[in-house]
Amino acid sequence: MTWLSTSGAWLSRLVFVRGLAVIYLIAFISAARQFRALMGEHGILPVPAHLARTGVRQSPSLFHVHYSDRFFAGCCWFGAAAAMASLAGAADHLPVWGWMLAWLVLWVLYLSIVNVGQVWYSFGWESLLVETGFLAVFLGPTALAPPRLIFWLLRWLLFRLEFGAGLIKLRGDPCWRDLTCLRYHHETQPMPNPLSWYFHHLPAGMHRVEVLANHITQLVVVFGLFAPQPAAGLAALVIVVTQAWLMLSGNFAWLNALTLVIALSVVSGGWIHHVLPLAAPAHLSAPTWYAGLVIAVTAGIAVLSFWPARNLLSRRQQMNASFNPLHLVNTYGAFGSVTRVRHEVVVEGTNDRSPGEGTVWKEYEFKGKPGDPSRRPTQVAPYHLRLDWLMWFVGIAPAYGDPWLIPFLVKLLEDDQATVKLLRRTPFPDGPPALVRARLYRYRFTTAEERKATGAWWERTLVGDLVRPIALRAPAAAPSPPG
Repeated sequence: MTWLSTSGAWLSRLVFVRGLAVIYLIAFISAARQFRALMGEHGILPVPAHLARTGVRQSPSLFHVHYSDRFFAGCCWFGAAAAMASLAGAADHLPVWGWMLAWLVLWVLYLSIVNVGQVWYSFGWESLLVETGFLAVFLGPTALAPPRLIFWLLRWLLFRLEFGAGLIKLRGDPCWRDLTCLRYHHETQPMPNPLSWYFHHLPAGMHRVEVLANHITQLVVVFGLFAPQPAAGLAALVIVVTQAWLMLSGNFAWLNALTLVIALSVVSGGWIHHVLPLAAPAHLSAPTWYAGLVIAVTAGIAVLSFWPARNLLSRRQQMNASFNPLHLVNTYGAFGSVTRVRHEVVVEGTNDRSPGEGTVWKEYEFKGKPGDPSRRPTQVAPYHLRLDWLMWFVGIAPAYGDPWLIPFLVKLLEDDQATVKLLRRTPFPDGPPALVRARLYRYRFTTAEERKATGAWWERTLVGDLVRPIALRAPAAAPSPPG
């Protein structure tokens, strides 16, 4: 049957599903370790309050049936265990319906989390994981002939992901067109990693090469995905290289890792065989009902593709948007604009109830985002520190913190242990402070000479107060821009 691929795609499928299982594992562990403080029953933005405002049609989720922190944690850890089993190959030995059920469980669980995650799950890679996970349901176990149509849907997904990102840049910030965006991006990106300082100090000409390579990959090479092999595989390998470069230069949760995994599904199995010399089963077959199901799914995806395709052609292109509550066939894109100056929110507390000029303010240290100028940027990705990421947005525009920043500060005043665990270090290990505040600083990477002299990775300058000192019993002040 023409919708079936050759045994070479069998190996591409194996690499893809193993890689996707790793991403699922990381995503579920990330959810389990952070949800209680962010959106648990007593969290900053509680899930029960969100469920009371939304219906199941708006946000399909298991948690509309029942919610408790224990149940949510159970779903996370069950998802992590199921992902681990799939990574170990347990699903490969199941019948077709068993495989589909195993991967469907992963998809339903993560979709349920995303649809109650509110602002904490508003990132493009959440929808990307949901969409990719849905397609994986129909790839089938080891003995099944790999479905060619599903592989083409993966190519369509990869094309939208890359081409959408390229168009949003070309239509957005002028620095993408004059090839200067990377002069700023490595320093102002959401969460720099240990190598970002070095990337920032590359020669200006190299930054122009970085931008040009990005444009060529996302706006030209990406069309090769629809060509026959080996052209499609070569295009996919170019994407793999660019994603690896992004992983080296910054922390973008699992976005780059998942994109790389999707790209590997396009690489010829014959090429992969040189690295993983595994033999396909002697007889690959597929039941008739399964062939019909794959055709039906492909037709459904084709219909849902109308909206993201129209978005790609629109001058008002949306970035990282879903057009249906199941997060299928989304639109993607990132960094349509690049900030030139980095502003960081620094949270401080004091035990002085009547602060004055002599008051000692102690700084909270976050796990991933910049804080102490002498601390080297950390490697976080593919893990996702949700609070740290949203603090970057607040540094750009204080309004991003409207629903959650003050509740977060109140949790620190209450010494809420779930919230404190989101941080790398609290300066008040023996009890909560009397007052907390949030201040805005301008951060820049030190020069090579400055780092040699001081050992510091950052130089920072105070801009002003973002949230003036608040006490637990004082009325909460709304965050306002400095000055």
